[in-house]
Amino acid sequence: MRLLMIIMALLTCAAAAEKRPISPETIKPIGPYSPGMLTQDFLYVSGQGAKNPQGQIPTDLEGQLRQCFENVKAVVGAAGLTMEHVVYAQVYLTDASTDEGALNRVWREYFPKSPPARSTVGVARLPDTPVEMTAVAVRDLSRKKSVAPPGYPAGAPFPAGVIAGDRMYLSGVYGRDPSSGRFPEDPAAQVGFALDGLQATLKAAGLNFRHMVFVNPYLTAKMPSNVMNRAYATRFEFGNTPARATIQVAGLPGGASVEFAGVAVMDLAKRRAVRPKNMEPSPTASPCVLAGDTLFCSAKSGFIPGVNGGVYAGTVETQLRQTMRNLLDGLEEAGMTFANVVASNVYLDNLDEFAQMNKVYAEYFSSAPPTRTTIQQLPPGKREADARGRWPTLEQISIVAVQ
Repeated sequence: MRLLMIIMALLTCAAAAEKRPISPETIKPIGPYSPGMLTQDFLYVSGQGAKNPQGQIPTDLEGQLRQCFENVKAVVGAAGLTMEHVVYAQVYLTDASTDEGALNRVWREYFPKSPPARSTVGVARLPDTPVEMTAVAVRDLSRKKSVAPPGYPAGAPFPAGVIAGDRMYLSGVYGRDPSSGRFPEDPAAQVGFALDGLQATLKAAGLNFRHMVFVNPYLTAKMPSNVMNRAYATRFEFGNTPARATIQVAGLPGGASVEFAGVAVMDLAKRRAVRPKNMEPSPTASPCVLAGDTLFCSAKSGFIPGVNGGVYAGTVETQLRQTMRNLLDGLEEAGMTFANVVASNVYLDNLDEFAQMNKVYAEYFSSAPPTRTTIQQLPPGKREADARGRWPTLEQISIVAVQ
């Protein structure tokens, strides 16, 4: 037994040696995060905004997007890769219209062939930038393959999905009626069509919903979360659902009310839901899901689980500490710590509290912190406790960790 433990420790150290921060001289982080994190198989890129190396932001949208892509390219290049290695990109726009016209024009400049999967959302604010993009790249380009279900537009700027080694990244899918191309007024119908689209992409790769390890449902104010959850729960096995970060956003392309994007594992034998004992099984989200050597964890808040659960702190700092405790529960259940985290997404109620969040966040990571993307998805909410002393959620964090 002791020999087995020593072998496991050595294997863990060997894997950890593959995790390397990437920091180009032209990229200056504005918080406790690394611009890029290179693992054995993938490169994770922090959200990159529109500032050039001199700290200036172009005045026009296409110029802003082009600089954003240049910054992503700098991180990718510093890792010894090219933009063709990118397999997934998440684009955040603060333009309320969420018009993808300018984005698609610049996108084709940087991804003239074999583009990555993509999801686009409109948010209220970003840290000192009007646009931002985060990305994932695969180290071995021979392991990248585009996926398109029947009927997928041949001239689309990005594929429905991209296989990258042992997983597949799925582009954002909206709830359009395929027969009319329009969004139905019934929210439940939109959710159904969007999930059908997600399922079609999975099927084109020989997969199904059981292979999903992480899902991002993005909802606008027109989509009631309970309506989305009811329809969503019917597609997954209770207690064995993917990890999930459900984010209410300011807008979605084309006026959509819901968008689903996500990650699936190619080999179902490498998938395992991870649930700390203090968290009950859920019909909509597993706390974390292990896909091979990679752990995808649902967005956590300062919610205290168990009997009389709720958020009982009224400041970002205190809520964040409970959030990190909740994330650590999932990590430890999978035999990991914060040292294994390679990427995180932080969702703040108010970016005016960016500095306060950074101060506490930095306490949980070493001198080589994971990549990070921080957004304020909506205008700040009203802050007051209810009759039981429970406060609204002021922050959420989702993470990706590698053994």
